[in-house]
Amino acid sequence: MTTIDKLRPYSTCGELRADDAGRTVTVKGWVNRRRDHGGLIFLDIRDRYGLTQVVCNPEDSPIAHRVAEQVRSEFVVEVSGTVQLRPEGTRNPNMATGDIEVIVSDLVILNAAKTTPFEITDHSDVDESLRLEYRYLDLRRPKMQHNLILRHRIVKKIREYLDARDFIEIETPILTKATPEGARDYLVPSRLYAGQFYALPQSPQQMKQLLMVAGMDRYYQIARCFRDEDQRADRQPEFTQLDLEMSFVDMEQIMQLTEGLFIELVGLTDMTLQESTFPRLTYDDAMRRFGTDKPDLRYRLEIADVSDVVARSEFGVFRGAVDSGGVVRAIAVPGKADVTRKQVDELTEFSRKFGAKGLAWIAFEAGADGERSVRSPIAKFLSTEELDAIAAATGAGIGDLILFVADRAEVAANVLGRLRERFGDELGLADPTVAAFCWVVDFPLLGWDEDGQRWDAMHHPFTAPLDEDIPLLETDPGAVRAKAYDIVLNGFEVGGGSIRIHQRELQRQIFALMGYEDEQIVERFGHLLRAFEYGAPPHGGIAPGIDRIAMILAAEPTLREVMAFPKNQSARDLMFDAPGNVDTAQLDDLHIKVVMPEEEPAAK
Repeated sequence: MTTIDKLRPYSTCGELRADDAGRTVTVKGWVNRRRDHGGLIFLDIRDRYGLTQVVCNPEDSPIAHRVAEQVRSEFVVEVSGTVQLRPEGTRNPNMATGDIEVIVSDLVILNAAKTTPFEITDHSDVDESLRLEYRYLDLRRPKMQHNLILRHRIVKKIREYLDARDFIEIETPILTKATPEGARDYLVPSRLYAGQFYALPQSPQQMKQLLMVAGMDRYYQIARCFRDEDQRADRQPEFTQLDLEMSFVDMEQIMQLTEGLFIELVGLTDMTLQESTFPRLTYDDAMRRFGTDKPDLRYRLEIADVSDVVARSEFGVFRGAVDSGGVVRAIAVPGKADVTRKQVDELTEFSRKFGAKGLAWIAFEAGADGERSVRSPIAKFLSTEELDAIAAATGAGIGDLILFVADRAEVAANVLGRLRERFGDELGLADPTVAAFCWVVDFPLLGWDEDGQRWDAMHHPFTAPLDEDIPLLETDPGAVRAKAYDIVLNGFEVGGGSIRIHQRELQRQIFALMGYEDEQIVERFGHLLRAFEYGAPPHGGIAPGIDRIAMILAAEPTLREVMAFPKNQSARDLMFDAPGNVDTAQLDDLHIKVVMPEEEPAAK
């Protein structure tokens, strides 16, 4: 008997094997399938551990057989009987319990079930809205149960890994103060303090820094975080991250600790590491070569800068872009030289969505003599030497398509990065069984906000600048690099961190650069600055996203597939129908009056 303890004095539906033949057992679960074979009734009983086939024979147990005639899919049942080997030729090698079946002596319906709105199977094509509305049924599917179990193992492994390295798990508040972390806060009105609000934490950033001041030198938490931002496949309004902070530490130590953890997490799956030592890219290098600060390194398809090659070409668009301080960059798409005019138009329209004014292209085809033949509306403006240099820079050969963007560097990077991702998917260049990590470092500390006419933190305002760049804060803030680092897995940022500012005056200087007046600094961050006056150690950390890690390791396309009860793409909970209205009395208690926006006037 392999039951865990006395709390489960029965067999699971995944544990019985050939060695159990002859045993009297009880199994409990849901009816996955019912088959009536002219007298014999076969039931597949399912729980989260697997499936067990049971057989109801009217000659062995007529009462159980009559009950089985009433049973339908998703009924909850209790079955008692004797384990026997399946007859030769009927064993199922695709089932862990496929060598045996249970001959039923007693069958009890514990609960009947209505016909479900969709089949409880991994193979049915069900609209996601219906799945989310009936999430408790969706979670019965083996794939979803596998995903939640994987997520459990990820969190368990994290705790084991950090506990072994002297980290202490500490909970921080959910009701806290609104502070600028980069996204919009979810606010919670106070009943006791009219007109005042708590905020749900976007992350426990200041809390963990205060824990460092408190002397808790190695902290972690499986932290719930909340951000009121637009949804996408890898975002949810509420999510879970591993929050981690260390004192007396440098970037190298945090990165090594994180690499070791991620290597162990990949070991929970059948995925293989592309490299055991994670490559490191500077932010500028990542943007130039891949057009993104979260590159998918499972395939190369790198962006080439051909500005020097075409700076004096006869093609005015290229020459003009370089003369005006811009760049000309290109990417070679393997095997796409047969592109049609319609496809080029579609790629051009795609590129315009991301800021491109247009898209130039060259196809290297095979000529009659087997040599390279050039097909392109701009080929007549380029010399043979220039074409050869472009081919060398991009790695393009016969059969390949080269796409060009001539614009500001940031536009060229964004557009070609999107094209790179598009063709990576279209051509199947990314192996789903491979885990390709990298680090991106040397981010800009600050970015200029044109609308607000002020500097904004690229990560968050508590990130320390590189020591050698601190003098530039007074002369050229945009050139200051941060002690920040992102860990990237298969094209997703799965964790971001930094060494924090721990000196009061440097932190005030950063706040002032971001446009905060002295009164605002005291109101919003006074608690942190005051703590720094009492001996704050140097410290830093990282916050990997648990949902996103689970999504990638489970090979799922969205976070919703690895969360028990997610919101949909419109940030609604379809099962509870939330958000929803509340009683006027509740609003009165909170001193809140709801004013609905006026309807837009109808278009004439």
